[in-house]
Amino acid sequence: MKLIPQTLCATAAVAVLALSGCASMSSSPSATAKLESTRGNTAKGTIRFVQTGDNTVRVSGEVSGLKPNSEHGFHIHEKGDCSSGDGNSAGGHFNPTGSQHGRYGSGPHHGGDLPSLRSDANGVATISVDLTGITLQSGAPNNIVGRGLIVHADPDDFVTQPTGNSGARLACAVIR
Repeated sequence: MKLIPQTLCATAAVAVLALSGCASMSSSPSATAKLESTRGNTAKGTIRFVQTGDNTVRVSGEVSGLKPNSEHGFHIHEKGDCSSGDGNSAGGHFNPTGSQHGRYGSGPHHGGDLPSLRSDANGVATISVDLTGITLQSGAPNNIVGRGLIVHADPDDFVTQPTGNSGARLACAVIR
């Protein structure tokens, strides 16, 4: 089969574009948090973090084992330690700027303040959001790699300092 020069050039251009797209996707820093239930709970899931800009990270994934149709506080915590069984070894909220606790996207908030998780009728919550103010870049003060990730039992009231009154910790993970 003979390829005419225009078809050969077009085929080569498509291949180059496809490969460059793959290369740029794989060069973006990424991390994963595998949430495991704390003692006596059933919540678990996997959350992915992908750097999409200088201080922007896409957070996506799924958490199951929650109460159906419920809302849960969801935060990055200062320590990547889930050894205590109740999640308390993860410490307080990650707060590299010393800000007040609040609602992400609406006024002052910690670097660890994430949008709440809302479960469906089957007790499964999904999240897909781009967050600014955090990074996966090594050495940056707002780097979340190595930090804890916590799903709380109660909704975040976005007012109570410093935690949002989100209650017990249902699941814990280390962002790796």
